[in-house]
Amino acid sequence: MLEALAERGIWPDVVVGTSIGAVNGAALAADPTLDGVHHLAERWEALEDTNPFSVSVWRGTTTAIRSGTHVLAPEPAERFVRDLVGVDTFEELVVPFHCVAACIETSTETWFDRGPLVGPVMASSALPGVFPPRRVGDRHYFDGGLVNSIPVERAIELGAEELYVLQVGHISEPLEVPKSLFDVGMVSFELSRRHRFITELAAVPARIRVHVLPTGEEGEARWNDASKIRFDDTSAITRRITAARTATHEYLATLPAEEPIPGSTTTG
Repeated sequence: MLEALAERGIWPDVVVGTSIGAVNGAALAADPTLDGVHHLAERWEALEDTNPFSVSVWRGTTTAIRSGTHVLAPEPAERFVRDLVGVDTFEELVVPFHCVAACIETSTETWFDRGPLVGPVMASSALPGVFPPRRVGDRHYFDGGLVNSIPVERAIELGAEELYVLQVGHISEPLEVPKSLFDVGMVSFELSRRHRFITELAAVPARIRVHVLPTGEEGEARWNDASKIRFDDTSAITRRITAARTATHEYLATLPAEEPIPGSTTTG
């Protein structure tokens, strides 16, 4: 999606991100150039060969027994994020960037936009059960997707008048009544994730334009496809990047000649 936007000359004035969108959003804010976007894609594609997020049954079980809370040590992921972003603080970013995490002690969403960068990004992407809660300051945080999966409202609060939503899929696919315990879990998660986005989207003022960019997998992968929740599966990264690039190019080509204008990038 970012490559298609960049090749059309669309660059953000502000970036807001949640979870993996915080990782990609920070990288974009650090280097909002076509070369920077290509570098981002290359780093993700390289994970198909060398994956710091992979976890075997033995390794995951051992880590879970020792920690009691998670199956994957955060250090490899943190090294990946530090190398990907390339700067240490929010203030060093070229474009303003905000990311959100779920505060455990206060049960609220917490936004970060200043000071050290990597800690908040790791907090925003601290998937429960996979990574440990991330401490930032005197509080602990889990994945921002628990409280704000696609932060449209935040972008508008920051003054955005044109939003490009880079979402991870399924939000337009109707849910179905669950037929298994697995489906119950997936439906519950999707209801929680979609509800706020749908509510915020309905409340967007008429003067603000919102583009929900396509993943290129619409109609192919089901919302209850178990393979979609494999956090350590990097085998399809290149295919998904290609599909999203192609679908987003096709979407942008349908816009009137005077559109689009530079705006905010909402990554979730």
